[in-house]
Amino acid sequence: MAMPITFPAKPAGTGGFMNPDKVADTFGIIQGMKIADFGCGAGYFTISIAQRTGPSGRVYGLDVVESALDSVRAKARVNGLNNIETIRANLEMIGSSGLASESQDIVLLVNILFQSNKRDNILDEAKRVLKSGGKLIFIDWKKGAGGFGPPDEKRLDPVEIEELVKNKGFVSEYPIDAGQFHFGLTFSKS
Repeated sequence: MAMPITFPAKPAGTGGFMNPDKVADTFGIIQGMKIADFGCGAGYFTISIAQRTGPSGRVYGLDVVESALDSVRAKARVNGLNNIETIRANLEMIGSSGLASESQDIVLLVNILFQSNKRDNILDEAKRVLKSGGKLIFIDWKKGAGGFGPPDEKRLDPVEIEELVKNKGFVSEYPIDAGQFHFGLTFSKS
């Protein structure tokens, strides 16, 4: 007799390279927040964030890959989360998120900017949807962290990111400990 396939009640992590639950504890999430997870992938952070916002909050998982969004929807069902909405969007196009301007308390960018040549557009869309005083949380691969993840030449330098984001009118707040292989930065929209 075949064993039934089950999903873990909590996300197992992102391939063991980062602990989304531990990292999300540093975001300052309170119940009722609206949070956009840009480039949500399989939804490791989306699920963790939705558990923290509670039923009165809303989490938007955005990705260009439909199969990734299918994974998020399946994990949301298994975890009994009704506060997640998935949106297929090309975040390199301003306005493609479909989210209202100044509607989000937090925008999360995890392992997304290293993949794009249109980083300015992604940051412009994040700024557009963030409320005044809202947080932009950036997490990406550290350079020189070993053979995991993208090649070093594709990885971004934290100083480069800080400069890019500040030039968009954001204020640097505090770093995030995102584990051995990633760095994290937090900014607020002025």
